[in-house]
Amino acid sequence: MNIKVNKDQLVATFSIVAADPATGEVGVAVQSKFLAVGSVVPWAKAGVGAVATQSWANTAYGPEGLGLLEKGLSPEAVIDKLIADDPGRSLRQVAIINADGEASAFTGHECYDWAGHKIGKHHSCQGNILVSEKTVSEMSRSFEESSGPLAERLLQAITAAQHAGGDSRGKQSAAVYVLQKEAGYGGYNDVKVDLRVDDHREPIEELQRLYELHKMYAAPSAEKLPIKEDVLTVIVEQLVKLDLLESVDHSSYDSAVKEALKTFCLRENFDDHWSEEALIDESVLEYLKNQ
Repeated sequence: MNIKVNKDQLVATFSIVAADPATGEVGVAVQSKFLAVGSVVPWAKAGVGAVATQSWANTAYGPEGLGLLEKGLSPEAVIDKLIADDPGRSLRQVAIINADGEASAFTGHECYDWAGHKIGKHHSCQGNILVSEKTVSEMSRSFEESSGPLAERLLQAITAAQHAGGDSRGKQSAAVYVLQKEAGYGGYNDVKVDLRVDDHREPIEELQRLYELHKMYAAPSAEKLPIKEDVLTVIVEQLVKLDLLESVDHSSYDSAVKEALKTFCLRENFDDHWSEEALIDESVLEYLKNQ
C-alpha cells in the first residue's frame, strides 16, 4: 500500500524514553519543529513504562503499547504487534521502555533522513529529519553520564541533542512527561512532571525555565531562613513594592508583615511553603526578590 505524506505533517523530532527502576520513574522528553509536540509523542504509565511515537506518528501506539506492556509483553514484542498490521509502518518511528528499563525501538525504512535510534541502559533515543546521527548519539551519551531525578536527566539529554544539531527543520515545541506512583499533586495521581512548550523560538530553554518553576512550587526548600535583619529588610521592601504592606517602617517580624507575607505566599501558590513561624523558604525569598 502506498501512502502519500506531506513532509510538513510529519512529527519530525528527536525524543528519549527512559526509566529509573530504582525510583520507579518512567518518562519521555521530546523536541520538534512541530506545533504542540507534547500532545502527540509522549505516553507513559507509572509502574508500566513509556512510549514515544513520531515521524508519521500513529498516536494509537501510545495507549495500545502501554496496554500490551501492562499485560507482560516485552517492549520488542509490543512493537512487533503494533507494526504488524499497520500499513503505514514504513513511515513510523516508535520507542518503548518498560518500568524495568528494558527498551526497544523501530524506525521505518521510509522515515526521512537522518532517521534512526540508539538503545542504551534504561533508555532509547530516536529521531527523524535530523541534521545527523550525532543528535541521537549525544542524547544517549548525556543520559548515560547523568544522575539525579529522571526529569532532569531527560532535559539534559534533549539539550545535548539540540547542541549536536537537532531537527534539521528547526525548533518549535518541546515537552517532558514523567510518572511515578503517587508522585503527583497531593499524592492523588502519578503525574510527577508534565510540562509543555507548544510554540517558542527556544522551546528547550523555555521548558527548562518551566521545570525550575515546577521544582520550586512542587517541593518546599529544605532550608528555611530566619526572618530577621537583612532577610526582614528584603521582605518588607518587596511587600511594600507590591502594595501588600503600607510602610517600610518595621524593625521586627510583626503581625502586619506576617499577614502581608502570608497573603503573598497564598496568592503566588506557595501554600506548602508557608510557615507560621518566623521563617521563610529560601526559594520563596528568591522569588519575592525578583518581583
